[in-house]
Amino acid sequence: MKFYAIFASIIALIMASACKSHQISYPAAPKDGTVVDTYFGIDVADPYRPLEDDTAAATIEWSRAENAVTRAYLDKIPFREAVRQRLTLLNDYRKVGLPWRGNDGRYYVYENDGLQPQSVLYCSDSLGGERKVFINPNTLNDDGTLALRGISQNSDGSLTAYIVAVTGSDWNEIYVMETATRRLLSDHIRWAKFTGVEWLGDGFCYSAYPRPEDGKEFSAANEGHNVYYHRLGTSQEADSLIYSDPAHPLHFHSVWIPEESGCIFISGSGEGFGESLIVRKADTADWTVVEPTQDYENAPVALVGDTLFMITNYQAERYRLVGVDLKNPARDNWTDIIPELPDGGVITSVRRAGADKLLVTVDRDASQHLYLYTLAGELIAPISLPTFGTVSAWSSERYPDIFYAFTSFTFPSAKYSYDASTGTSTEITRPEIEGLDLDNYVTEQVRYPSADGTLIPMYITYKKGTRLDGTNPTLLYGYGGFNVSLPPSFSANRMLWLENGGIYAQANLRGGGEYGQSWHHAGTKQQKLNVFNDFIAAAEYLIERGYTSPERLAIQGGSNGGLLVGAVTNMRPELFRVAIPQVGVMDMMRYHKFTIGWNWGPDYGTSADSPEMARYLLQYSPMHNIRTGVDYPAILVTTADHDDRVVPAHSFKYAATLQATPTGPRPKLIRIDSNAGHGAGKPTAKVIDEYADIYSFIFYNMGITPAQH
Repeated sequence: MKFYAIFASIIALIMASACKSHQISYPAAPKDGTVVDTYFGIDVADPYRPLEDDTAAATIEWSRAENAVTRAYLDKIPFREAVRQRLTLLNDYRKVGLPWRGNDGRYYVYENDGLQPQSVLYCSDSLGGERKVFINPNTLNDDGTLALRGISQNSDGSLTAYIVAVTGSDWNEIYVMETATRRLLSDHIRWAKFTGVEWLGDGFCYSAYPRPEDGKEFSAANEGHNVYYHRLGTSQEADSLIYSDPAHPLHFHSVWIPEESGCIFISGSGEGFGESLIVRKADTADWTVVEPTQDYENAPVALVGDTLFMITNYQAERYRLVGVDLKNPARDNWTDIIPELPDGGVITSVRRAGADKLLVTVDRDASQHLYLYTLAGELIAPISLPTFGTVSAWSSERYPDIFYAFTSFTFPSAKYSYDASTGTSTEITRPEIEGLDLDNYVTEQVRYPSADGTLIPMYITYKKGTRLDGTNPTLLYGYGGFNVSLPPSFSANRMLWLENGGIYAQANLRGGGEYGQSWHHAGTKQQKLNVFNDFIAAAEYLIERGYTSPERLAIQGGSNGGLLVGAVTNMRPELFRVAIPQVGVMDMMRYHKFTIGWNWGPDYGTSADSPEMARYLLQYSPMHNIRTGVDYPAILVTTADHDDRVVPAHSFKYAATLQATPTGPRPKLIRIDSNAGHGAGKPTAKVIDEYADIYSFIFYNMGITPAQH
């Protein structure tokens, strides 16, 4: 054993040396050195502007050449294939979703037998009864890139509308079938986006944009998000316009129709931190304003008579459930049903549970909790959960059933039914992953001071018995934006990192929703540097406390988290050995000019807002602050060709700038996935391949050979 340890150390040193000295010839990116934008007198060069045209021949050729370089590097990692095989085994277990009841009275559930590209939707007449395939998206195209985004049934359940997305794009198509026979009807909606299906009479409402220009489907700014009514048996061209707001073409408009109420609610968003809300009867043309501004978050929950139950953060830092009399809906007349909680909990979700109860989810200290209340807002009981973690729940006014799912870092998502009459939970399913001893790991929650003294919570998970001697490979993950909380959750892919002695740290940064409105706002606009400082302080804490060292520390984040990784890498490159910015927002000066990027203005501000805002964004924009002559960590940028949320131009221009700047000998690669989008709906095999590349890249650049299983 002693000889093996010495031999392994020698190999690790050789690999680390090879990583440092490995020279990569990067492809020359399409370039136009004459492009300069001026923001309030500030000139900003953008030489890689041609890469914004994702359909141009030069961009396509460059992306292919980049992928060839990246593949050559990754495929030469001697253990990459073993990592992929281990990830395949870790993912090969039965995954069962949260059951629910349709309007036809049957039970529905998504299930994946382990490695299917997409989960299959099954139905049964009773809970646990014989299942039948209802919709199998794996049969709808050849490569498993078509994802089922959801279904909606009409009032009696005789018809089912289902929403699909192809290649991970945010663009959706809607189809309708007979529920009993699964016979497809002629109805077909295209260019829907950020939409559900809300049934009304002999048709349904949905949200969509005008058809985009050919060749610009995944990059052009989206304007004119309208609500339409589709009558069954007619063409989409005949659909009637329910709501449009030409004065505000950048607003989102979402429709909600409480069953058998005859009321149409429209939420508007995109300009502020919250949502406006209007309502009208389906047989009238006049809208009643419930909330005129987008200054506050307002989420309708249920309609009980003429009273709208709504979650709001108006006069409630951590949200409250209010009753709104639709005959007199002004804010001053809103009444508390569940007031803001005095213990610091954040009310995040409320559902009807049968005729007389409410199922309430609360975030507390970056962990979720579940409670049962009366319709009058009186607490009936908490629902006991196994440990700190994430909970999702289903209930409805129609049925007494209550189902919930629970997961944590070392607790794969288990499903339970809850009996409100007895207050007891019954486990329905719990995954079993062969060859994985989940009791061999421990999670702790710590708090560390950020640069301004604010205490930031962080979860740290590792194998029991790990010595905190500064040598442990550690992966630090963060997000920090858009009021998004990061509670504990399970990842089979992450278990490969943990079982190889890796430590996983997840920081709950400001900008998220863990502690309410102020916590969110403290990481927005000209306070965005708080988020980066919080993340840097997390890295420093892990190093100071002996969890790891800069030579063994990797950072990862996606989307807004990709921005985070790019920004802190520029700020403190010496802190990290490896950086993985995934589908990141890397050009803060122009992000608002693509697809729905303008919608991020309330969190980021835009370069068009003011001289102060433009200077602030330029101060941290990842693409514009890459430092010359400084040794950077090894960087693997990931993006996808059909990402129309954060368009690949961000990653393209960032990678091209990185590769053209002297930042030391470590690799600066970009991995561009094909027939994939921002992440949702990605087939299982593609997810496994991506994480095989990510973990292999991290281990290799740390000089570590993972165990062979």
